[in-house]
Amino acid sequence: MEKQKVEICVYGAEVLCPSCVNLPSSKETFEWLEAALSRKFPNQPFDISHIDIFDPPGDEEKKTFATRVIEEDMFYPVVVLEGAIVGEGSPKLKTIYAEMEKYGYKAAE
Repeated sequence: MEKQKVEICVYGAEVLCPSCVNLPSSKETFEWLEAALSRKFPNQPFDISHIDIFDPPGDEEKKTFATRVIEEDMFYPVVVLEGAIVGEGSPKLKTIYAEMEKYGYKAAE
């Protein structure tokens, strides 16, 4: 299977999700996830970005999803990989790894 470079978006806010008091912030989750994915899939590029749900970028798709996170009271951070939600509140690496492998990423040995 040929690898497709994936886009991962971590939606969240500076303020912790009210239901997520003991969890890391969205920004901390973004940094942790970026480091973990780089170690798991070395030399296999991917795009990852943190999107503030209260101040999303100009991209219409990202704005729309940021609004959805707020309106649907999702637990953030919400991790979206190629348009699919792969984690919410406390994302699990195993789930995200499995999703990346579907796009041809190979784990380091």
